[in-house]
Amino acid sequence: MNDSIAEWAAQVAEAELRSPLPRRWAHTRSVASRAVEVESAMGKDAALLVAAATLHDVGYAPRLAVTGFHPLDGARFLRDEHGADERLVRLVANHSFALLEAEERGLREELTSEFPLLEEPLLVDALVYCDMTTTPDGGRTTAEERVAEILGRYGDDSVVGRFIRRAASEIFAAVGRVEAALAAQPR
Repeated sequence: MNDSIAEWAAQVAEAELRSPLPRRWAHTRSVASRAVEVESAMGKDAALLVAAATLHDVGYAPRLAVTGFHPLDGARFLRDEHGADERLVRLVANHSFALLEAEERGLREELTSEFPLLEEPLLVDALVYCDMTTTPDGGRTTAEERVAEILGRYGDDSVVGRFIRRAASEIFAAVGRVEAALAAQPR
């Protein structure tokens, strides 16, 4: 995996998100920037993380929203239209504890059968970190503030609200693990 995958991911995400969803595009660009900041902890998977961060929300693009569940729609698009790398597609499909939201939506079996979770904890956690420390407008935030913002935006009793409440402790733990890994990096 090399830097060209990150460049390709940026082109795909921009084509799908910039015009129809400018706020989502701002978030996406900042999540990708966060991924660049944590590259040092990722070793050979640095470019893969940047690509996944860049494409994590591509399934929100109106033309791609088939199921209405953006991780699944985005992963299918990347697999079916682009023949994207399997690890990349699986990261997009499972970003930020998407399995828990898939359960809320009755899509768990589809998600797990098509896109099993990667058994690469630091890589999975790093994508959670990048997404959950970035606001919808692309600013920096804490994971706690981000979870509160999501609850405020969607409401406690919505599908997303139920999911994010279930996922909160896992999100906080993932962010903590990445922060610890970054703190352990030589300066």
